[in-house]
Amino acid sequence: MKYLIISIIFLLTTSTFAQKPCDFTTNVVDSIGSYKATKEYLMYEKNFAGNSSYVFTSIVISDGTPILNVQFLEKSNNFIKAKCFDKNSRLYIQLDNSKIVTLFHIDQESCGSLVRDDKGMNNRVLTGYFMFRKGEYEELKKSTASLIRVKYATDVADFIIRKAIKSELDGSLYEPDSYFMNYIHCLEDKN
Repeated sequence: MKYLIISIIFLLTTSTFAQKPCDFTTNVVDSIGSYKATKEYLMYEKNFAGNSSYVFTSIVISDGTPILNVQFLEKSNNFIKAKCFDKNSRLYIQLDNSKIVTLFHIDQESCGSLVRDDKGMNNRVLTGYFMFRKGEYEELKKSTASLIRVKYATDVADFIIRKAIKSELDGSLYEPDSYFMNYIHCLEDKN
């Protein structure tokens, strides 16, 4: 029993100290309102046969409303089919403790943009803003994430979240499975 109590105290203190500092790259307050956003974080990367897919997230607080900004980037020599968000779009985060957190896309249609770069590659960028239900992000503090499912306007896509990614894009090491545990506290940041 003594070892169980010591183990629980150790887990609670290490999880408290595991949180990363909130690095707000945007922090604007003016007469219209306030907007804060953390640095983008790589959650998913796939490079295969000349095609690349990336998913980045950042935490946003807009006039006190907690939002998850998700950016999807695809690169290919071939044409890239458009995916769109509408008011019925959802983002589901499956946690390793079997819970599922559902986020709702803001009521704004978006299909992103297709840009051809100087190397002749097609680049499709789609950004979505997903709102948390009040208090639901508390679940994200408790467990690592294993999957993100995105319900687009006409399609569904799954992104398996790995424990660690050494990015081919920038060479950095990311730990996407613990992203929410490390950064979700930024939604409560009062500064």
